[in-house]
Amino acid sequence: MDEKTIIAKRVAQELKNGNLVNLGIGLPTLVTKYLPDGVQVFFQSENGVIGMQPLPEPGVAADALTDAGGTPTSIIPGAGAFDSVTSFCLIRGGHLDVTVLGGLQVDEAGQLANWMVPGKMVPGMGGAMDLVSGAKRVIVAMTHTAKGAPKILKKCDLPLTSVRRVDLIVTELAVIQPTDEGLVLLEVADGVTVEEVVAATEARLIVPATVPTMQLAA
Repeated sequence: MDEKTIIAKRVAQELKNGNLVNLGIGLPTLVTKYLPDGVQVFFQSENGVIGMQPLPEPGVAADALTDAGGTPTSIIPGAGAFDSVTSFCLIRGGHLDVTVLGGLQVDEAGQLANWMVPGKMVPGMGGAMDLVSGAKRVIVAMTHTAKGAPKILKKCDLPLTSVRRVDLIVTELAVIQPTDEGLVLLEVADGVTVEEVVAATEARLIVPATVPTMQLAA
């Protein structure tokens, strides 16, 4: 199982029946493929859709129907489409149950940097600032390192997306929960040791006496 699949499958377990969920561009969009049996959630996109779902098969994409990143998508029966003003009223008004976002860095305070690298061209922050500030629960879905360098740091050195603390970090190595006391290691991936997670993390981790292994559906 590749690292992106591990992350998406584990994040999908956090979604509950009836949740209104926004998925960020890239890795988070894979979550739609791995919802547990019997769980129906409503995926929202900030460009103005509630009721997105993965394309059922190749070749059925419609150019006029995309997610916020411009990727072709499809919708469930009864889905709704509306303007971006309404969409951001939902986000800023605190109506989203969960947002799942990618990350460049997260620090010991649970603060996320995910929208730009200084010196590189960037189209803009998009909805990231609003999503992190407005959603009831924020899950960061990202790889644990980038080119061997830790992405979970003592302090972010990239521009922050929001000062709000995120609620959960899911990587291919571990599940980590930011708290008032610091970052708590909740789970490790199958075949990964606590020591390996600590070594791949710059930030200090609070390690309970027992750390269970991630349980992923086949």
